[in-house]
Amino acid sequence: MKRLFTFVICLTLSQITLAANNFKSVLSKDSDVVATAAKRDTLFKAVLNPAFSAYQNMFKLRLDSIQKEIPLDYNEYVQSYIDRYTNRKGDFGRVLGLAKYYFPIYEKAFREAGIPEEIKFLSIVESELNPNAVSRVGATGPWQFMYATGKGYGLNIDDNIDERRDPIQASYAAAAYIKNAYQEFGDWLLAIASYNCGTSSVERAIDKAGGATDFWSIRNYLPAETRGYVPAYIAASYVMNYFKKHDIVEQAPSFGIKTDTVMVNKTISLSGLASILGVDAKDMAILNPAYKRGVINGTPVIPRRLIVPQVRADKYSVLYEALNGDGPMRMIPVAPAAYLAVNTADHRSAERPAFHTVKRNETLDDIADRYGVEVQDLKAWNNLHSSKVLAGKKLKLSENLVAKESSRESKAAGKYLTYKVKRGDTLSGLAEKFEASVDSIKEINGLKKNALQPGMKLKILKV
Repeated sequence: MKRLFTFVICLTLSQITLAANNFKSVLSKDSDVVATAAKRDTLFKAVLNPAFSAYQNMFKLRLDSIQKEIPLDYNEYVQSYIDRYTNRKGDFGRVLGLAKYYFPIYEKAFREAGIPEEIKFLSIVESELNPNAVSRVGATGPWQFMYATGKGYGLNIDDNIDERRDPIQASYAAAAYIKNAYQEFGDWLLAIASYNCGTSSVERAIDKAGGATDFWSIRNYLPAETRGYVPAYIAASYVMNYFKKHDIVEQAPSFGIKTDTVMVNKTISLSGLASILGVDAKDMAILNPAYKRGVINGTPVIPRRLIVPQVRADKYSVLYEALNGDGPMRMIPVAPAAYLAVNTADHRSAERPAFHTVKRNETLDDIADRYGVEVQDLKAWNNLHSSKVLAGKKLKLSENLVAKESSRESKAAGKYLTYKVKRGDTLSGLAEKFEASVDSIKEINGLKKNALQPGMKLKILKV
């Protein structure tokens, strides 16, 4: 009996020692302090407290039960985000209420694009369903598009409108981006990761990982903010399905979610229309966040979408007259409409400097990796037409700096014509039509592949 007791004690001690050694190995390989601390706790608690393993297994079983097409893996990284999110009960209660309005919009766009509807949860990580969210580096809207990427996916951005804020248009653009990324990588988690750091960063991580083609194998080679991005997505998916288990209560949104949609072919003031219909001007602005000046500048050639709260039947004639009458509509000043831009998941570095001076042998890919931006954005911000950049050149690292040089850019714009891609268009066909080369079109627009998406806007050098 004593020998048996001694054997059990030795076996237990050896397991604890093995757990400690595993933790040291993890700590030496992973620079993510929070995650490694979670690893340490997991390893020791699993050995010393079997009930903790059962607790973890509960989360894994729950994730398995809601998994559809996108893998919902469970590990210490995911658990750390589940803990973080379930402790923010008020914020997620508000998100649950907003989801009643925004998720049907996202789902429709994703169904039509042929991608999994559960990608809708990614917008929680991006903006917490806030169409007016703006990150510290200029990423805008519910899907947090940077300027160049948004333009590349067909979103209109000018002095009057910013379709990055439009939940409908931005969702179709996000669907196109993620679909393209999935077609390239063949893995949904890698496609989601690329939405954060760009496809080029994922490609380089795959190369560094020896050709591995799954997120967890290349995670340590991705930019720091992207390492937590996929776990955050999985955690958001969990919380939105199991919020009741964590005493999270849905909060009704500040605006009515029952709406009507009409197309406007004239200039309409949102605040003026709100006054005529007897609805809250802030609600009108929240439902139409893309119009930067509070004015819909529709024309018979390019009508614009207007979303209005559902009104009483006796208001229909008033609405018809406002949209079709010849008289001008009075503009009523109103404070900027929107709930606050929380954007706590701002995954783009807050410490990014305004400029970067190119070092010897440094490439745009290196710079994009370092600052967590897209190569395409670097090109757009700095008016670059190729991926080659000379040592000593000072590069802008933010969209915000571009506005300061708008006059210079407007002169350069005169050298190009803009073409909106139609269904069936190919690069070779456009090259022939505009007497250009396929390579020049790809270079000017920062395209790495020949595939085109309907609605994309291409710059083509005038002949």
